[in-house]
Amino acid sequence: MKTCWIIYNGSLVSDKFLDQARLMAEACQNHGVQPFIYKNYEIQMHSAKKLEQAPDFVIFLDKDILLATYLKNQGIPVFNDPEVIETCDNKAKQYIQLAKANIRMPKTIIAPKVYPKFTIRESGYFEGVLEELGLPLIIKEAHGSFGMKVYLIETQEDFFEKVDTLRGVDFIFQQYIASSYGRDIRVNTIGDEVVAAMYRHSETDFRANITNGGKAETITLTKEQEQLALTAAKAVGADFAGVDLLFDEQDQPLVCEVNAASHIRNIYNVTGIHVGDAFVQHILKKLG
Repeated sequence: MKTCWIIYNGSLVSDKFLDQARLMAEACQNHGVQPFIYKNYEIQMHSAKKLEQAPDFVIFLDKDILLATYLKNQGIPVFNDPEVIETCDNKAKQYIQLAKANIRMPKTIIAPKVYPKFTIRESGYFEGVLEELGLPLIIKEAHGSFGMKVYLIETQEDFFEKVDTLRGVDFIFQQYIASSYGRDIRVNTIGDEVVAAMYRHSETDFRANITNGGKAETITLTKEQEQLALTAAKAVGADFAGVDLLFDEQDQPLVCEVNAASHIRNIYNVTGIHVGDAFVQHILKKLG
C-alpha cells in the first residue's frame, strides 16, 4: 500500500486547516493510500540526516516552501511542487508568470522594491501608476489568503497613505474591475481537467470570498471560463489549483489569481464534489 504525508501549518489555530488535511486524507483512503497527517513543525529539516520511512508522496497544504523543498530534495514527489507553491504564494511573482503566458487578467503593475526606511514618494513613479490605472484601483500585498491584504483604493489620499505603509513589502497595483464587484468564480483544476466550480457573490464587499461573508452556488462554466482557468493553472505549473475568475464588462472571464493550496471544503459543500478524490487519482496516475 502506498503512503502519503499530508502537511499543513501547525501554527495556524483555525480548524479549517486541519479540516483540509482530513479531507485529503479521506481521499487517500478512498484510493487505497495510507495517509499520515503532519503539522509542518513535526518534520525536522536536519541537514545531516535522511528521513526515515519516507512516504511515496506528499500532499503539501502549507506555504512552508523551505520544508517542501527539503522533502523534494529527499527524493519525495511533492504536490504541488515547491516552485509552484512559491510562485502562487507571491502574487507579484505569479502575475509575472501569468503575463509571460499571455493570460487574460486585469492590468497589473508590480511595485518596485523599496526598503522600509526609504521612499520613492518624490520620484513621480506613483503618479505614473495613477495615470495608467486611474481610480479606484486595487492594491494587493504579494502574500495574503482568503481575500485578506487586498485593498480597494478610491482616493489619492488613500493611495499614498497605503503605499507608504507598504515600504519593504512586495505588492502590486491592479486595475479595478467594477463589473465584477462582489462576484467571482472559483474553479478547481486537477492536471488538464476542471473538476469543480462555484459562483461566489457578496452584497457587502468588493471581494466575494466566503471567508469575508460571501455566498456561493453551483455554476456551469462557459468554454471560455474553463479554458482560461486551465491555461492559468498550466502557466504556473500547478497539478492542483484554485483559479479565481472575474467578469469584465461583457461578462468575459479575467484571471484574478491562482491558488496552489486552495481549500476544498466550501466547494464540496456547494457542489458535492470531493476535489481531493480527483487530486489523489491524478497523483497516482502521474506516479505510475
